[in-house]
Amino acid sequence: MDEVFKALADPTRRELLDELFRSDGQSLSALEERFAMTRFGVMKHLKLLEEAGLVVTRKRGREKLHFLNPVPIQLVYDRWVSKYAQGWTSALSDLKADLEKTMEKVFEIYIRTTPERLWEAITDPEIRSKYQFGVRIDSDFTPGSRFEQSSPNAPGLLGEGVNLEVDPPRRLVQTMNALWGDDVKAEGTSRVTWEISQVGDSCCLVVTHDQLREGANNQLYGGWPMILSGLKTWLETGELLTTPGSQMYAAR
Repeated sequence: MDEVFKALADPTRRELLDELFRSDGQSLSALEERFAMTRFGVMKHLKLLEEAGLVVTRKRGREKLHFLNPVPIQLVYDRWVSKYAQGWTSALSDLKADLEKTMEKVFEIYIRTTPERLWEAITDPEIRSKYQFGVRIDSDFTPGSRFEQSSPNAPGLLGEGVNLEVDPPRRLVQTMNALWGDDVKAEGTSRVTWEISQVGDSCCLVVTHDQLREGANNQLYGGWPMILSGLKTWLETGELLTTPGSQMYAAR
C-alpha cells in the first residue's frame, strides 16, 4: 500500500481523483484543461496514480480514457477502518460518468493466485457465495448459456444473464439483469467483463461493468470494491471478509 499512500500525499493527484470521481472515463486532453499545469505535468501525475492502481486506463479509438479505480482505497478501508465502522461502506462507489450516453465502471485488483484458481473462484457457485454476500452463481459456463444468481437468504432470483464469451482462464463476458428489487429491474441489461492476466506469481483481475444507463442506480455497481476485496482475501488467506457493508448486502 506504500504506492497508494505516496500517490494520495500530493494535492494535485488528489484533485485528479476528485475530477475522475466527478466525471469518470476522461481523456488526457479533458483533464489537462482543468489544471493550471503543462500536459507533461498532468501525464506525470496520472502515471503515478496508475502505478498505485488508483487509475485504470482504457483505449477508445485514438484516445486513452482514465477511470478512477476505488479498489485500493477499499482495501485500505477493509484493513484499518471497517471493523470500527457502522452502516454501509462504499462511499466511493457512487461514481458518475458520461461515455456515449452510458456509464462504464472499471475495477482492478492484484491477487496472489493462479489464473486457474481465480477462474474457479469466479465460476464455482460455492466459492462465489463466500465472497459475494452469500450469492451463488449457477451455469454451465458455455458460450450462449444462461446463468442465475440466488441466495438462500432471499426469495427468487437475484440476477440472471447470458454468458457471451467464455475463455477460461482468461476472459468471461456476461450480460447482467439485476432482479432483487423493482428499482434495479427497471435499469435493464448491462454487461460485466472479467479479464485475468498473470503477473509473476499473481494475477491481475480487471472487472469492467459497462452498458449502464447514464445515472444508473448505484446498487448495480457499488458492491464491486467489496466483492473484489473479499475475493482477494479468500484466495490469499482462506478467510472470509466481513464488513458492515457486506452484512447489509447479504441481508437483502
